[in-house]
Amino acid sequence: MALRNIVKKGDECLNKKCRDVTEFNGRLHKLLDDMRDTLIDSNGVGLAAPQVGILRRVVLVMDTNNDDEIIELINPEIIDTDGEQEGPEGCLSVPGVWGIVKRPWWVKVKAQDRNGEWFEVEGDGLTGRCFCHEIDHLSGVLFDSRAERLLTAEEIQAMSAEEEEYEDYEEE
Repeated sequence: MALRNIVKKGDECLNKKCRDVTEFNGRLHKLLDDMRDTLIDSNGVGLAAPQVGILRRVVLVMDTNNDDEIIELINPEIIDTDGEQEGPEGCLSVPGVWGIVKRPWWVKVKAQDRNGEWFEVEGDGLTGRCFCHEIDHLSGVLFDSRAERLLTAEEIQAMSAEEEEYEDYEEE
């Protein structure tokens, strides 16, 4: 397994629509394994294949409601949503930029696993947000185009300070 380079905004592959995966083989498994290593190394909560330069419908999402288990989604499609959440969102391909984005609170996704078997998975809160964010990547959509507004450097710094304070509290 290996780390893959995460492409940044401006790379044309981030604006293209991805093709379905039709072959569930060792090449796909290697991509999934590499994406898993890359996601963990980047400290992100989701990663889509176009972010590593591959125009295929492949997504990994951390299930933040289940011990950060990584969910592999091949050819995913959102089949149901409920509620609404609005909050800060960022992206590994748009480093240092955060925006306020509205997403559904709860999301249900139909996808295939690495062996081509269909399944359904649901997530709420951050996991639901990640499903939407990463599946958007498969259509060439970046979060900043959905943002109501981008956060200022001061707002990002304050958000980071709040997060550090929360992490310190959790450790006690």
